[in-house]
Amino acid sequence: GSLVVNYPFDDDEQGVAIYSKSPDDAVFQQLALSYSKENAKMYQGTPCKDMYPTEYFPHGITNGAQWYNVPGGMQDWNYLNTNCFEVTIELGCVKYPKAEELPKYWEQNRRSLLQFMKQV
Repeated sequence: GSLVVNYPFDDDEQGVAIYSKSPDDAVFQQLALSYSKENAKMYQGTPCKDMYPTEYFPHGITNGAQWYNVPGGMQDWNYLNTNCFEVTIELGCVKYPKAEELPKYWEQNRRSLLQFMKQV
């Protein structure tokens, strides 16, 4: 896990980690930023320093393929085949948080979710 909003494309023609711009790149960046700006830790861009000390996401967002290449992912498939604008929101550095930590996750993401819904 991580703490970032990832937007299409998740794949590129060469199959390497490189920015892969979609035709709606500006819209995807706007959607991703609308979420990350409301989550202070995400927006800082270095959420998992202990686990991934060199990982940095400017303003808490990343193009999927630039982060790591995912050929055949649902995010790209939905965009290309159904015109669904989908982003992937990574909510934390711990993949399986303990149940007692879930209220903290809610508080960290409540405003982000509301702002994201306003974009519709």
